[in-house]
Amino acid sequence: MAKEKKEYKKINWKTEAKLTPGYIILIVWVLFTVVLLGWVFAASFSTTKEIYQGNALKFATGFHFENYAKAWSGGNVSTFFTNSLVYSAVSCVLLILICAPAAYILSRFTFLGNKAIQTGFVSAMGVPVIMVVLPLFSMISAMGVLNNIFANKILLIFLYVGINIPYTTIFLLTFFSNISKTYEEAAAIDGCPPTKTFWKIMFPMAQSGLATVTIFNFINIWNEYFLSLIFANSDKLKPVAVGLYGMINSMKYTGDWAGMFAAVIIVFLPTFILYIFLSEKIIGGVTGGIKG
Repeated sequence: MAKEKKEYKKINWKTEAKLTPGYIILIVWVLFTVVLLGWVFAASFSTTKEIYQGNALKFATGFHFENYAKAWSGGNVSTFFTNSLVYSAVSCVLLILICAPAAYILSRFTFLGNKAIQTGFVSAMGVPVIMVVLPLFSMISAMGVLNNIFANKILLIFLYVGINIPYTTIFLLTFFSNISKTYEEAAAIDGCPPTKTFWKIMFPMAQSGLATVTIFNFINIWNEYFLSLIFANSDKLKPVAVGLYGMINSMKYTGDWAGMFAAVIIVFLPTFILYIFLSEKIIGGVTGGIKG
């Protein structure tokens, strides 16, 4: 059987010439990002003395892996990392369990108040967190849970979920709207109830959108700073954003910049790995849902 010849699309040089300024900007941005991250990565294996001397990239004294061990244990990075992982993972699971059914119902069923609920979610996305922090803090302070570590962790997860519900619901609502109704009609003909149809058919079909919004929520919660600064008043509660800020302030007294850069790399790795291995799902979820 003869091999099929691959057809290559001819390059339109006129079109490419028009896009040249965009390519240049993109290349400059990528180079800047790579150089910046590369320097931080190199500095994490260097020493504070070499960093001050501008020799972080030379590795004159070798690779100092002890910076990572020191940052992980001595700098409380392990605690901050674990806290952020728990907050992000639990919040993302709860957001999917709450928002996926809500988005499906809003996209598929017509009922009194449907449009009002959607408008409310869209409006809530525009409300800055700072507007609700003071009332929240007053209410929670009156409840007397701020000094309880376990209750405070649950509180932070509850806040992260509540703040991200509008965005997650609207994102999934748009995604479910692009899925054909023929699948549900076929399931109804076979006698499948609506709830089972959602969990057995529609939920798996929306995995691209679910993965995308989960990644965005994970990164958003992982990097969240303001709420954590207000409600995480103990090192046992602090996530990585607040923990790193405290470490930066402590550099005035310890001067361990090599350990600081090692901590930055440790904190940066989870989101970087997510982007590397799930980039296709992110692109697929953003560019559109399943049509047909």
